[in-house]
Amino acid sequence: MTFRRLETADAKGKRALVRVDFNVPMQDGRVSDDTRLRAALPTVEFLRKAGAKVILLAHFDRPKGKRVPSMSLRPVVAPLSELLGAPVAFCDDCLGDTAALAIAPLAEGGVLLLENTRFHAGEESNDPALARQMAALADFYVNDAFSAAHRAHASTEGVAHLIPAYAGKAMEAELDALDAALGNPRRPVLGIVGGSKVSSKIDLLKNLVTKLDKLAIGGGMANTFLHAQGWEVGASYCEKDLADTAREIIRLAGKHKCELLLPIDTIVAEKLDARAPAFVRGLGEIDDDERILDAGPETIARLTRAMDESNTLIWNGPLGVFETPPFDHGTVAAARHAAARAKNGKLTAVAGGGDTVAALNHAGVAGDFTFVSTAGGAFLEWMEGKPLPGVEALETTT
Repeated sequence: MTFRRLETADAKGKRALVRVDFNVPMQDGRVSDDTRLRAALPTVEFLRKAGAKVILLAHFDRPKGKRVPSMSLRPVVAPLSELLGAPVAFCDDCLGDTAALAIAPLAEGGVLLLENTRFHAGEESNDPALARQMAALADFYVNDAFSAAHRAHASTEGVAHLIPAYAGKAMEAELDALDAALGNPRRPVLGIVGGSKVSSKIDLLKNLVTKLDKLAIGGGMANTFLHAQGWEVGASYCEKDLADTAREIIRLAGKHKCELLLPIDTIVAEKLDARAPAFVRGLGEIDDDERILDAGPETIARLTRAMDESNTLIWNGPLGVFETPPFDHGTVAAARHAAARAKNGKLTAVAGGGDTVAALNHAGVAGDFTFVSTAGGAFLEWMEGKPLPGVEALETTT
């Protein structure tokens, strides 16, 4: 896809309405994790340097269209100002005369944070009138909140059709990485999908097998595929009612010439406990009281060989119960191998999803991947091949 980048914006002296993701963790009325504030800095600083008047728009929590004082964005002002090294003004509404009066005195390079968009009932219903009121506040719009791009809300989609719309720096990085992973990747492309449930990733798996050269399936969901092929999985978590779905995905992969890499050996224990005796078990060797808790050494060795033969990797979901060592070994070994190849420029490695990010941080390699998305639901919906309204609104043919 093509989209307008900030470099093409006529920003000097203009009002830039910037949709950011400031839905940050709070504790005792204070920001407890400023990761999302930091993510917005490149866009804000670019616009400030370009001489724009920067008007920040964001949601926080779920006030459901009502003004809830505990869900105000005001606590974000001080930490954001500290990160920017510049003052940040605040307005207790995000539209109308109140917002317009707060914007009017902004100097070039000035920054104003508007109040929670979800205090207005029309935000989540993408009310056209609300979008028009937001658009009236600015000369152009910037979406820097990929994590909210899968929702067609007034501040993420509606307003983008009313004034010139651009992708912010964080959005741009995300879209470029996703294009490199699935849009126009360097082939061969390998996918890794893990996690516990096939039921939560049916659309994801069905889409990926039509686009990838190889797909490795791990975690608890691999047990469902093994069961579907007739293997006993003992006391392991397994969605046996989805055996037909698993077989359908296997057939679809064959039709599209996507090689499925299912486990060929496993790590088992009788209970999920770091002190429980763990054993390597081949397929057909798992006892009735044993649970599959990680990928086995032969499975990991085959996966790392597949990485060596690939130019692009896209990863979502751990290969085992990584939160409980030693059942983190498979995920950590695979992650470190991918990271080393990415760091050496031999592999474009893109990963995303909450558990995936946690697993890569656990392995100490998140910083070595080509790109790690923290966008959660938007990343998954993109991997599923679903349209993202907030992204589509930025598309251009020029």
